[in-house]
Amino acid sequence: MNSSIIRYILGSVLKIEGLFLFLPAGIACIYHEQEGFYYAGVAAACLLLGFLMTRCKPQSQVFYLKEGCITTSLSWILLSIFGSLPFYLSGEIPSFTDALFETISGFTTTGASILSDVEALSHCALFWRSFTHWIGGMGVLVFLLAIIPLSGGSHINLMRAESPGPSVGKLVPKIKHTARILYIIYFIMTVLEIIFLLAGKMPLFDAFTTSFGTAGTGGFGIKNDSFMSYSPYLQWVVTIFMILFGVNFNAYYLLIFGSVKRALSMEEVRGYFVIIFASIAIIFLNILQMFDNASDALRHASFQVGSIITTTGFSSVDFNLWPEASRTILVLLMFIGACAGSTGGGIKVSRIMILIKTIIKELNSYLHPKSIKKIKFEGKAVEHEVVRSINVYFITFIILFSTSVFLISFEGKDLITNFTAVAATINNIGPGLELAGPAQNFGHFSIFSKYVLMFDMLAGRLELFPLLILFHPAAWKDLFTKKFIQKQ
Repeated sequence: MNSSIIRYILGSVLKIEGLFLFLPAGIACIYHEQEGFYYAGVAAACLLLGFLMTRCKPQSQVFYLKEGCITTSLSWILLSIFGSLPFYLSGEIPSFTDALFETISGFTTTGASILSDVEALSHCALFWRSFTHWIGGMGVLVFLLAIIPLSGGSHINLMRAESPGPSVGKLVPKIKHTARILYIIYFIMTVLEIIFLLAGKMPLFDAFTTSFGTAGTGGFGIKNDSFMSYSPYLQWVVTIFMILFGVNFNAYYLLIFGSVKRALSMEEVRGYFVIIFASIAIIFLNILQMFDNASDALRHASFQVGSIITTTGFSSVDFNLWPEASRTILVLLMFIGACAGSTGGGIKVSRIMILIKTIIKELNSYLHPKSIKKIKFEGKAVEHEVVRSINVYFITFIILFSTSVFLISFEGKDLITNFTAVAATINNIGPGLELAGPAQNFGHFSIFSKYVLMFDMLAGRLELFPLLILFHPAAWKDLFTKKFIQKQ
């Protein structure tokens, strides 16, 4: 294992976080808040530690998928620990477990909160809380690849370990340029949303924090009622941008650089919009009688479908009070998730579509034993290795999901609360149903359950395997063996 490159990248990540932490410190200066000193102090500590870790450049910058997974997992854990310190040290979140939960929820773009009174937080805390969504949405390591030169082509393993979806492709020949293109698109879309929100007379601070949450598909609001108190225009703007951020970013690249036909013919994107429009139509009809007029019903149906399928987690209404059919659809959307290559979570539309095609192929093999048909997706035959990895992912997801529900069930809460709490965290959504619903929070869970849910948030954001590899003894075997031999 190339431990020196892992150390170097972790140090670089800390330096980036240190720079980012000066932003909420600046916000504190604007609003004359003393909490800003804690952000500046932690920022300085991150920069100092990061400098010490990157002082000696590694001789070899080559690392394989194993190192990529370990580096990615450690980076996100390190980000979360240091990112939680201002919350904890300032006393705004007095429990370290709760501060860590809130921060992991932010960076993983989950949006599940332990806070009962969000509006009591300082502006700098609210800003940092939302900004963690923006950092985590595209991924801090993708940002690292975009700005820091790493030699060799093997660092695609770093991007593969962090990026959501079945596979990571290159938009352009060099991964560095791919990372830059992704962040440019991400930044432009965020700015556009801010402009549209400001046009609807949303306050500047609200516009920035809302856009950070939408862009990262995170869902931390700065109001206790999430997005319920904002105007219909603002809710429609956020609905549209939530859905747009759930689209595979490859489609935007193709649109920008003239391949409109290829972008519009992307099978996953078409499937994504079919699911969205079908869900909106069914829920709209199901909840129509609950609202004074059809426009309100359509707006709330669209907002919640967009929020849940993209795993953003904003709420325009307490959907926990909706009929069972609507709640069931929303729970199903929690698992489906957004497109691969987007900032959204969940299993991903592409995986679901390939799984369905695999089932259809298996049924056809019973009906036509001599027929040899390959699974096709996006106009190409899907390789057996891809199908196998998706099947393994799905089985692993079910095992991890079931285990988590079992572990938190010892608290004695009802099944729907436990089931949807795990669904909301492992799929990086935020709100579930019942005691984990949009009008509730996760503060009432025990410390043990919170750590289970924190693990789920990290596992879901990192597509399960990078985090599981971190805890696999074989991943560290050669490192300890090497150190043992050196001592001999």
